[in-house]
Amino acid sequence: MNEERESVLKETRAALKRFGRKRGNLVPMLQRVQSRLGYIPREAMIEVAEHLGIPPIDVFGVVTFYNQFRLNPPGKHPVRVCLGTACHMKGGYIVLDAWKRRLGIDQGETTPDREFDLDTVACVGCCTMAPVTVVDEEVQARISPTRVDGILLAYQMEKEKGVKERR
Repeated sequence: MNEERESVLKETRAALKRFGRKRGNLVPMLQRVQSRLGYIPREAMIEVAEHLGIPPIDVFGVVTFYNQFRLNPPGKHPVRVCLGTACHMKGGYIVLDAWKRRLGIDQGETTPDREFDLDTVACVGCCTMAPVTVVDEEVQARISPTRVDGILLAYQMEKEKGVKERR
């Protein structure tokens, strides 16, 4: 059993301790698991199903039905592309496509190195600065594909700087 899987099972079991074995506890259980892990991995869904004595597909059905649950681990740097009306009209989907291409992931996914995860939001409330992307809770205004490159370059340079300082 690998180290990450052991950690997932340990955290999931700890989260389940405070709940009884009633099926009505399923959503709160999943919320608790996600608050501990940042997402709900396959192993956690199986563990929850066993705890409740229900088929794992029933747990998966609930996890995929509610958009509050994540199936992928969060990245260190969350990227949220606004697709509200103003951002949509000013090219929000073009910006989303640029992020997808640059990061090599789709909406709702995390990069393999877990540096970034990508998702969309309905509105950030910064309509006059459209199109907008929020990276690490910092609003990036008037985003274009070129600005996406610049933002990623800045993160890369910061990461390299941190590696050099640790040496």
